[in-house]
Amino acid sequence: MRKSRRIKGAEKRLVIISNRLPVSIEREEGQWRLRPSSGGLVSALAPVLRDRGGLWIGWPGTLEDVDLDQLLKASPQAGYGLKAVTLTPEERDKFYYGFSNEIIWPLFHALHTVCNFDPEYWTVYRAVNRKFADVVSDNVQSNDFLWVHDYHLMLLAQELKKAKIKAPVGFFLHIPFPPPDIFLKLPWRTQIIDALLDYDFVGFQTSNFRQNFVQCVRALEKQVTVSGKNPFTVMTVGQREVRLGNFPISIDFEQFASQAASEEVAEMAWSIRERLPDRELMIGVDRLDYTKGLPYKLDGFRLALERYEELRTRISLIQVVVPSREEIPPYHDLRAEVERLVGKINGEFTESGWVPIHYIFRHLDRDELLALYRTAGIALLTPLEDGMNLVAKEYCASSLDDEGVLILSEFTGTAEQMRKNALLVNPYDRDQMADTIYQAYKMPMAERRSRMRKLRRSVQEQDIFWWVDSFLKAAASSDLDAFPPRADEKLEEIVEYR
Repeated sequence: MRKSRRIKGAEKRLVIISNRLPVSIEREEGQWRLRPSSGGLVSALAPVLRDRGGLWIGWPGTLEDVDLDQLLKASPQAGYGLKAVTLTPEERDKFYYGFSNEIIWPLFHALHTVCNFDPEYWTVYRAVNRKFADVVSDNVQSNDFLWVHDYHLMLLAQELKKAKIKAPVGFFLHIPFPPPDIFLKLPWRTQIIDALLDYDFVGFQTSNFRQNFVQCVRALEKQVTVSGKNPFTVMTVGQREVRLGNFPISIDFEQFASQAASEEVAEMAWSIRERLPDRELMIGVDRLDYTKGLPYKLDGFRLALERYEELRTRISLIQVVVPSREEIPPYHDLRAEVERLVGKINGEFTESGWVPIHYIFRHLDRDELLALYRTAGIALLTPLEDGMNLVAKEYCASSLDDEGVLILSEFTGTAEQMRKNALLVNPYDRDQMADTIYQAYKMPMAERRSRMRKLRRSVQEQDIFWWVDSFLKAAASSDLDAFPPRADEKLEEIVEYR
């Protein structure tokens, strides 16, 4: 016998389901505290759910024995509820570090040689998706719209179907979806495709990723018919239809621009400029990850200094690396390689009063980051593969004087939107990288302003609220206004036998 909770009421609710909750639980001075989580998904959705009724389901990031329900009731998140999914150490290691980040993450970023195709990872990945489905089942009502996020939970709709959940379920993939020649290397390729086709709606960042998925379905599912191209692809699976669309995720433009204009950020930007005067500052902000192409970026910058003597003493790269997943050996090795290259370049080119690279390895608070964005005349963002790249959009929103230049990898989802006004590079081409850095440095001010104004306008028009509205209109036939704030949620416990 198992207790299941169902929520009374007929109001439409938006239920977000992701690997992590928007808060994490940490011990401080012997007491458990809730801290806002970081990351692109939280940055994107927290402004949307703030002061709005709904529910967020996910793992709180702790394995210790904590009264999670009591802590989450005291959450500072306004207007929406939080529900935790608990994980054991083995589940954390084999579901998150294992299947999600040693298989799906590198494979979907076209780095299949890094994958560890351990069969035990698949077994635990399926079990954890079932565990998420149990928590969703206990807290869902028929009028909810369930919005599932990212590669950790690709099996969730299939598990909810087994639990007889009738609420509509949409899925959004924040990372790339690879072409068939990459995806078909996955031992569980058919099971993943079958599970994704159990969603009612599947969203991708770009049209290319959507087309890759269509090609993989055609290669593996002979009984599925495909029709339509824009704005949606429709797949007929037996007696039901699955719709596909592409929706580039974004940021809260107005919030970034307003905070970048604050007195606190202006003072920090002035302090940076005082410490590093009489030079062009170039900013790079990347999570510690082999998909970000950090060694390639550093090698391209080194070649620019070697090839263009004019850049020496006249340009400095401020490279921020945000710690991530250092428990996984390739990430630990990557950090060592990046720091070795920074030391080598600085040792080769440093002159009195000038250091080529200022390296920061830590999390920055929002004001620090915005001050760097405001100060930097060039942003150098060159991942090897990226679902979107919100740093590019943050930089544009924070470029209040319209004088910044964006150098962007052509292999980011952002490039599809920004290709006309950013300087696109192939991060594997160090000669092109070096020449483009010099081009950005020499770009006339009139051209800088023309390009950046257009970039800022595109980010402002297609901001995070546009993204949410677009997805919900396509997936749930509702826009954000259909999910009003709820002041009170009354719960009724129902005993079910399963």
